[in-house]
Amino acid sequence: MEPIRFDGRVAIVTGAGRGIGKAHALLLAERGARVVVNDLGSASSGEGSDRGPAEHVVATIRAAGGEAVADASDIASAEGAAHLVRRALDAYGRVDILVNNAGIFTPGEFPDLEVSEMRRYFDVHVGGSFNVTRECWPHMVRSGYGRIVMTTSHGILGSAPLIAYGTAKGGVFALARALAVTGRGLGITVNSIAPVAATRLAGGDDDGTSGEGVLAGSTSALVSPLVTLLCHESCPVSGETFVSGGRRHARLFVGETEGYVHPDAGVTPEAVAEHWAQIMDAADHYIPEDTDAWMKGNAERIASTPPTSPQ
Repeated sequence: MEPIRFDGRVAIVTGAGRGIGKAHALLLAERGARVVVNDLGSASSGEGSDRGPAEHVVATIRAAGGEAVADASDIASAEGAAHLVRRALDAYGRVDILVNNAGIFTPGEFPDLEVSEMRRYFDVHVGGSFNVTRECWPHMVRSGYGRIVMTTSHGILGSAPLIAYGTAKGGVFALARALAVTGRGLGITVNSIAPVAATRLAGGDDDGTSGEGVLAGSTSALVSPLVTLLCHESCPVSGETFVSGGRRHARLFVGETEGYVHPDAGVTPEAVAEHWAQIMDAADHYIPEDTDAWMKGNAERIASTPPTSPQ
């Protein structure tokens, strides 16, 4: 196949000063994109700031013959997101690609988790992704083209130490699904990645090269090829989520079982219990395309089992 290239394209990558975001920025630049490297340069907890990481990545890209500029805006604020997108427009005049990668992580278990910490996770992960996407969106609509990749997590599946992180990433997952529907007909695709890499947020180092156990060999660079494909004009999907890491790539999706439809309105707890195996049986599961499709399918399933008595 033809090499996947980004010549003439402009990409914004948030949280690109270290780890997975850095790997995304380097690969996009290697493939010809002009990259805006955004990173607040904070600690894993989100505290502090340092322009150094973003500037170092830019220097690396330029040394390899690529084009990049650094930005240290805090995308958790609307003002910071606006500044970031203006930086891209001032430098390159357009925005074609957005990879929302910035995030924070500190272990915290329920019920000791503070409300303020939960809010901070939402500010950075959900708010940051929303803020930057909202700033990029009008420019992508005008050009009739855009590729957006959100960063969710397998933490959405449930983990005691990942209460705040997984909950916020669930919000990112839902945001991406909604934006994918919004982008239909506009030339904009929106997909999500659930990365697996030994970054500093996961107890590794900045480049994801020191993983142990289940993270052994899971370098940040192994996540970026799939993300790069989702950023390309040939991206074949929108509204999808993928797990990527340690050489493995897989689709992650929300499915629904065929379920059970009671024959009349006299549904009781006992009736539900009697048909529990049918409700849980995933053999004939289906994957709703979006909320409207789910609503239609749900109505059709109920209608296919006419009530045996008047409602």
